[in-house]
Amino acid sequence: MSKAIRQAAGCSVAQADAAVEAVLATIVEGVKTEGRFSLIGFGSFSKSERPARQGRNPKTGEAIDIAASTSIKFSTSAALKKSL
Repeated sequence: MSKAIRQAAGCSVAQADAAVEAVLATIVEGVKTEGRFSLIGFGSFSKSERPARQGRNPKTGEAIDIAASTSIKFSTSAALKKSL
C-alpha cells in the first residue's frame, strides 16, 4: 500500500510508511476513545462488543464457553458504494 501512496504523492518510502502508520494509528485511537471514527466519503469504523456465549466444538460436539470480546466493524459510505 505504501508503494501506491509513494507513487501518487511523489514522496519517499519512509514518508509514505509514516503517513500510512499515522492514518491507521489515528483510526485506532478514534475507535478506542470515541467508539467510532468516520472518514467522510469512505466509511466508518466502530467498536463492536460481543457478549460471552456458549458454543460447540465442531469436532467433538462438546459445549465450550466463548469469552466476551471487542472488535472493530467497518461500514462503507453511500458514496463509496455508489462508486463501486
